Amino acid sequence: MDYLNDMALFVEVAKAKSFRRAAEAADVPISTLSRRVALLEKSIGLRLLNRTTRRIELTQAGQVYFERCKRIIEEARLAHEELGDMLAQPSGMLRVSAPSDFTTIWLAPLLKDFADQYPGIRFELDLTPRNVDLVSEPFDLAIRMAHPGPAHAISRVIGRIRSNLYAAPEYLLAHGEPSHPAELEHHECLILPTLPIWKLTSKGEDFEAHVGGRFKVNNVAMLRQLAVQDLGIVNVPQRAVTKELADGALRRILPSWQGVPLAIHAITETRLIPAKTARFIEFLKERLQHT
Repeated sequence: MDYLNDMALFVEVAKAKSFRRAAEAADVPISTLSRRVALLEKSIGLRLLNRTTRRIELTQAGQVYFERCKRIIEEARLAHEELGDMLAQPSGMLRVSAPSDFTTIWLAPLLKDFADQYPGIRFELDLTPRNVDLVSEPFDLAIRMAHPGPAHAISRVIGRIRSNLYAAPEYLLAHGEPSHPAELEHHECLILPTLPIWKLTSKGEDFEAHVGGRFKVNNVAMLRQLAVQDLGIVNVPQRAVTKELADGALRRILPSWQGVPLAIHAITETRLIPAKTARFIEFLKERLQHT
């Protein structure tokens, strides 16, 4: 039995002292209201109402129960309203696990706008590429690139990132510039361990480059620095090398080819997430859709 709902119906009857008026207030049929109150009395084992043809009176037990129920129902109503306020203006600590590259390149420029919109939210950011355990670790959300996380988790695609190929002019002078992705296997390539194969696309043509090189690094900033030092070709988003392109330290190669878009996943333990987490995911999805 749903005791809270039945208690709320009983309170309406006790206040109105009429099944008809209580049924109108609660917007339920009189027959349903009468049956639910009768089942409530049966479950308690005491009569709560004295019913006559003209009116309804509370029994002594009914009066005691009414006073208690009235407070409980009021507390439940206030709790519901407070949750509504939280949905409108969520607050509390938001704990996010995200790769350091994504955080510094894409997330950091957006955080001020989100923080200004929701001043009640505080932030704890863990910058790590590892797959955190959302069940045993205290994270509200994990952001991961290219893969959606554990099978039991809930993953939402909040954006996609395209990458391009870049190299230092000195590297290209020393090793030559490839004219097709098939030639990449003869070059030193700077590789993220999670992306050992570079999936590229150009005007409807797709190509998988099985690249190799002396350096595998799980950090885009480090790959960028190695590329600047003439150590190989890098496959990263343009936003990660904006300064180096402007300075001439790196140059785009194979300009008609791009990396196949990689999905950005927002991962939660369950679909039932607090308002602070839902708002953050919605915000990122809106801002990252044109990345």
